[in-house]
Amino acid sequence: MGWHEVMEAEAVRAAASPLDSARFGRSVERLTVSAESAAELSDVRAAILASDADIIVLRYPAEYVGWFAGLTTLGRTAIPADSLAYWRLRVGKGRAPDPAPGMWPGGTPAAAEVRRLVRDIFAAYGNHYLANPLFEAGAALDGYEEWALRSAAQGACVTVSDQAGVLALATLEEDAARTEILLAGVVPQARGRSIYAHLLRVVEDRAASRGAAEVVISTQGHNTRVQRAWARYGFEPVQTVLTVHLIRDRLLV
Repeated sequence: MGWHEVMEAEAVRAAASPLDSARFGRSVERLTVSAESAAELSDVRAAILASDADIIVLRYPAEYVGWFAGLTTLGRTAIPADSLAYWRLRVGKGRAPDPAPGMWPGGTPAAAEVRRLVRDIFAAYGNHYLANPLFEAGAALDGYEEWALRSAAQGACVTVSDQAGVLALATLEEDAARTEILLAGVVPQARGRSIYAHLLRVVEDRAASRGAAEVVISTQGHNTRVQRAWARYGFEPVQTVLTVHLIRDRLLV
């Protein structure tokens, strides 16, 4: 889910998610309530009742703590799926590491390399899809691969490499004002060497070269290790969003 949806989306309606529907073999819709929205629970309930989808992936600001109880009486099973923490860096304010000898930044790898890196880096990563008993874990990883390949097709990836090959990958979404990091990680065999900070530096340098003012990134709330890395680099937390999967009761019988 992109930064624009979290902070700026206005409509409260469930929208079809064709990729998720094809991937999981169920009709899936997404409904996102932004932080700037004046939406109330009654608006969200109306949108859910109007939907014929098998599954609705609902995301809303975590401060609406009373909403979940109101989502449990709509003819659907409500599954708490995750919390998503968003952090932001003002470009030029990062505490970047010094360049490391024998390590260098790079751009978008070939599609086959992107696929390999995503499966290597994110094979064991917990995400909201895994909370849903109707979704297969392998298909969720396929979704990460598809997501990364869309960035790669736009040339919106950066890497850190050494003589052994690519050590870290970040996939991006960019506009004039900001760079959003969609996926970022280090290959398992290279972890523990502070390479992730070098990857963040590559992203910040790219954002600065475009004149962007900020870099934003998000992760599941349980992923505290990477959030500590963001804090060390200079990112600040700005928003937490809750994810709930709303499944038609008949599908779980």
